[in-house]
Amino acid sequence: MKALFGFLGLPVATLAADLLTRAPSDGTAAFSFDKMAWSTEEAIRRMPIGVFDSGIGGMTVMEAILKLDAFHNDTLELGADGVPDFKDERFIYLGDQANMPYGNYSAAGRTDYLRELIVKDAVFLLGRRAWTTEPRFDKPPVKAIVIACNTATAYGLNDIRQAIAKWKLPVIVVGVVEAAARGVLESKAEGGLGILATVGTCASGVYPRTITSTLGLAGRSVPLIAQQGSATLAGAIEGDSTFPDSISSYALKEARSLAEAYLALKPSKPLETIVLGCTHYPLAETEIDAAFALIRAEPAWKDIIAAQRTFVNPAQLTARELFRELALTKRRLKPGEACVLARDVFYLSVPNTACPGIKLTPNGSLDPDYKHSRMPGNLECEDTKNVPLTPEMLPASSARLLRERLQAVWSRLSPAS
Repeated sequence: MKALFGFLGLPVATLAADLLTRAPSDGTAAFSFDKMAWSTEEAIRRMPIGVFDSGIGGMTVMEAILKLDAFHNDTLELGADGVPDFKDERFIYLGDQANMPYGNYSAAGRTDYLRELIVKDAVFLLGRRAWTTEPRFDKPPVKAIVIACNTATAYGLNDIRQAIAKWKLPVIVVGVVEAAARGVLESKAEGGLGILATVGTCASGVYPRTITSTLGLAGRSVPLIAQQGSATLAGAIEGDSTFPDSISSYALKEARSLAEAYLALKPSKPLETIVLGCTHYPLAETEIDAAFALIRAEPAWKDIIAAQRTFVNPAQLTARELFRELALTKRRLKPGEACVLARDVFYLSVPNTACPGIKLTPNGSLDPDYKHSRMPGNLECEDTKNVPLTPEMLPASSARLLRERLQAVWSRLSPAS
């Protein structure tokens, strides 16, 4: 079975679907799930919603979902009614921290393995299997999957949708890139467009392609678009010790590189709109905007960078799309119904030190060379495991960011705080 994944360059999703559906039907094996979980409409409605990212950055999307009040909950009409649109829903969040940053896999020439990781994230949310010290099987499956990661959306959205279709599961899948493109469309800014993202997201070309298509279909002209892919900023925002400098210093470096890339296009209008093309980046929007202000203060850049920048954060638009999809498919909880989860559950992947051949850094994380040397298809090697996330597991800087800037998520992650 190992040879199925990636053989002759065939699509990972097709091969994943073929392999995973041969796993035990009760979902007790790693990377498997029980298809009978979605047997009735009532069972589906009472399921939680799954959200995943390569780390905690996707919590910016979850924050937007929790705070969304864009619809009337009783009539589903557009407009705020003073009640959060997802008030009664519950969520399962997965941060694949052990395998992050996702954006670096393409630079290492390992998009094949990245695509497998993304499919595995979806399968985890679909299944009942999680870890404490041993595997346990009390995690409920989900009725919708939000890919709260730009790189995972770029490389895995189609894979997951194709797999869901092949498995014939009534599960909604929503990604963040299309939402960002709609945000650009709705923006009133007329200057140039810059995309700050991971190396992998930029290498995929998904943002220029999707934005150009979205604007073109709406009859709008397409501005000059420059990209800057960072291999450091997401890690710094999360407090990864391998990125020891301040968030502001990394933000300044990336902002300057994006400004230089935009200048190389010989623009006639200043850079005005910045797409935060990594879900970690909204956590540092203040530092990023301050970086552009510092650069603009230099005389050579005054006419290249707009005095006021417009930031596009796809999180809220993703939340709106999720609500619409749940309403359209009648998968929202009915009055009087409750989710099978009493409260939200958060998971974080950690290295599985019992896996043969695993290589770790001195601080206990996966060795970067080991991460990027792995081959797809080896489902017998469970070198990471998804365990319940508690606030104590977060670096102090990450906990502070959540506590101060993502208060709705923090209150659910740490209800006693």
